[in-house]
Amino acid sequence: MKNTLWKFTDTKGSFISDNANSINTLYLPLCNNHPMMSCVTPDLHGDLKSGNNSFLLEPVSRINLALSKASRNFWFYLNPGKVWSATGVSKDRSQINKDTFRLEAGLLWQKITRSNKSIGLQTEMTTFVPSTGEPIEIMKVVVTNISTKKISFTPTAAIPLYCRSANNIRDHRHVTSLLIRTRLTPNGIVVKPTLTFDENGHTKNRTSYFVYGIDKNNKGPVALFPTHEEFCGNAGDLLEPAAVYQNLAPDKKFPYQGKEPMGALRFSKHTLAPGKTTSYIIYLGIASEEKDITATFNRLNSAEKVTRAFEATCAFWLDKANDIAIHSHDSDYNNWFKWVSIQPLVRKIYGCSYLPDFDYGRGGRGWRDLWQDCLSLILNDPCDVRNVLVNNYGGIRIDGSNATIIGQRPGEFIADRNNISRVWMDHGVWPLITTLVYIHQTGDIKILLERAPYFKDRQLSRSQEIDENWTPEKGNLLRTDEGKPYRGTILEHILVENLVQFFNVGSHNHTALEGADWNDGLDMATHNGESVAFTALYASNLYSVCQLIEKLGQQKITVFKELGILLDTLSRNPLDYDAGTQKETLLEKYFESAQENFTGETIAIPAHKLLSDLQKKAAWIADHIRKTEWLAEGFFNGYYDDRRQRVEGKINGSIRMTLPGQTFPIMAGIATPDQIIETFKNAKTFLQDTTLKGFRLNTDFKTEQLNLGRAFSFVYGEKENGSFFSHMCVMFAYALYSKGFAREGFEVFNALYRMALNTQHSAIYPSLPEYFNGQGRGMYSYLTGSASWYILTTLTQIFGIRGEYGDLVIEPKLNAEQFGANTITAIQCTFAGKRITVSYLNPNHKKYPDYMIHSVRINSKQIAGNLAMRRFVISRQEFLQAANTSVNTIEILLD
Repeated sequence: MKNTLWKFTDTKGSFISDNANSINTLYLPLCNNHPMMSCVTPDLHGDLKSGNNSFLLEPVSRINLALSKASRNFWFYLNPGKVWSATGVSKDRSQINKDTFRLEAGLLWQKITRSNKSIGLQTEMTTFVPSTGEPIEIMKVVVTNISTKKISFTPTAAIPLYCRSANNIRDHRHVTSLLIRTRLTPNGIVVKPTLTFDENGHTKNRTSYFVYGIDKNNKGPVALFPTHEEFCGNAGDLLEPAAVYQNLAPDKKFPYQGKEPMGALRFSKHTLAPGKTTSYIIYLGIASEEKDITATFNRLNSAEKVTRAFEATCAFWLDKANDIAIHSHDSDYNNWFKWVSIQPLVRKIYGCSYLPDFDYGRGGRGWRDLWQDCLSLILNDPCDVRNVLVNNYGGIRIDGSNATIIGQRPGEFIADRNNISRVWMDHGVWPLITTLVYIHQTGDIKILLERAPYFKDRQLSRSQEIDENWTPEKGNLLRTDEGKPYRGTILEHILVENLVQFFNVGSHNHTALEGADWNDGLDMATHNGESVAFTALYASNLYSVCQLIEKLGQQKITVFKELGILLDTLSRNPLDYDAGTQKETLLEKYFESAQENFTGETIAIPAHKLLSDLQKKAAWIADHIRKTEWLAEGFFNGYYDDRRQRVEGKINGSIRMTLPGQTFPIMAGIATPDQIIETFKNAKTFLQDTTLKGFRLNTDFKTEQLNLGRAFSFVYGEKENGSFFSHMCVMFAYALYSKGFAREGFEVFNALYRMALNTQHSAIYPSLPEYFNGQGRGMYSYLTGSASWYILTTLTQIFGIRGEYGDLVIEPKLNAEQFGANTITAIQCTFAGKRITVSYLNPNHKKYPDYMIHSVRINSKQIAGNLAMRRFVISRQEFLQAANTSVNTIEILLD
């Protein structure tokens, strides 16, 4: 493992790099909950936006991140022969090549230091978005004279503006510039387009964009260049702007309305003595109302205010990173984990759309993102998540599918405006998994009795039909035949999702693949494809529902009457589950009954009868997969394609194997211990890279799979075709850990950390990326659901700190190497509203499972219980009685 790119400098996740500017795909996210969403590179390329229709800076993707000339810049004009860019973005390579460079960065801020002896200046440029919520990005520039003589210079901040929707980056780019209206102020430039341009219907624009600036004495700029055209000149461009290189004054007669805007701020000429410094602050902002600009600026219009905002921002993100923090012998890992810890919150702000690597380019998160991002939030503070969970259930349709367009507000779902009728077969799995974590952490089983509406739009029967009578004006709530919105319990919603999928099967009697499962690239088997992998997880869900119903203690469970159709074992004519066609027929009957004339009437089912029905279904799935999908090659088949052909095993003389096909039968408890051992051995043989040690998503199928999905048309080793996909690797590790295979789980889990820190290959800042490609390059940094699963696995499986219906379970699965030369390792987290630091003492360097829990102390008080076991349970009441301080210590002796 060679980390040649950066190194940590403290225990707060901060790092430095002297060569980050040599990699043009590096960037940091800078953001707040306003939301202001920025990305910034070592040379200050990147964009800034508050949504898809409000980009202050020109939108960028990974490919044009450094190719674009449009970057934030700060110029110094000394004389006709000496002009210097403090960002290193200039045509004058002779000067830039003499620069020395250093990047310092942390959670979430960046400071670039450049010095040039031939120029005689050094600059420090600090960039951040205030966590306090102001809709701005701040760039503070501190310039120092590093020569032995006085230096006079004229400074100019140069911010190329865009000020419109990302949709206009090519479509109507010039036309939308004609809508630009610019206002010059004593502090800078304000741009407010007249319209939001949309050929489906233009609307009056209310958003304003601004670039303000002050110098060390809180004075504004002495001159403004509000257009790209005037600033650059006909013969120049952003790498050699005429206004800077020729030291021009603005032409007051130059027309600046309806032009491509420019936030160029000229400050007064300054003379700096040797060793002396001066400073400038540039504010890049987006205001939903023009009147808000002055108020925002006034809150931060001095160096002192900016310093306080910066310190508050650093403290905010460090506090978030420390919600779950590790204290181990490996300081690099402790720091790296801080970056992973904030990723779920970063993804909640950015969705999957607003960094240069993005999955969806127009905003928002997907259904899986919605639920999986909640996992780490539950572990941090479950009380804040309760309402979010309840609201999220309002996205489920009566057919067991769900809305796929997620709004900005909690519980806001939008009908598919693109008229794409598509569903994903795995979507019904995630709500229960997330809710189960919440229930275990809190003991709040009553959340299952909370009520939520159902989502309604034009799609029927899991996108197989269209409701021609539905219009957007009717709204997105399922209504009874009397027109009243229907609200069912959370438990009812869970039953709908999982029961429908039991009956929604293909010819091999596994759940139909439909538009895809977790792997969005498996999208070309919509007619006959099946996902064995997620059928296994639906079985696990049905078992979990049974446990919840038992714990709930209700004598009867109330559901809408149409759902009773799917509880076939309670009828006089239970189905033969081996006959898949009977399942399909019953499902069609359910769809017809529930969708055409939904009455909202309910029935009360005895809990023991409901349990019996669900248990029979779960047991049948488990038995069916064991009988039909365990292959002679020593692993599970995970899929069938659109030709009804088995996907995995020895096919055409070569082994085809997928990681999801193994992960979920293990996670669901369907794989036996012997099968887990053999599966892992084969995963090492066929999926593990011998050099990078990571586990690939699949073997190389060699040919396109047009009857399975687009993924296999990608080059092997990229994205969903054979990359080291972090999300699935983490879930594979979680599955192994959860069944007691800690050594195997650690091998999978640790490979991701080692690949991330192997920056010679990964070429990324500290983070867990969506995937590593075949060369080990980290791709799609920050915005990945794997971070939540990584945190979940670390806390609940490796350190073994988790809830069980509100009680505290301690069940560590730490390997000896995780203690290093030390005999102690610790994790900091929250449980039952109390901050705790859990320390494990392993004096004899025992490896799992060779140690037992010998003693447990909370705040030095011995806790009585069933010791000399690997699992220790403390009741919630006993824990709360013992944990009575702001920071509580739990000391556990392993021996």
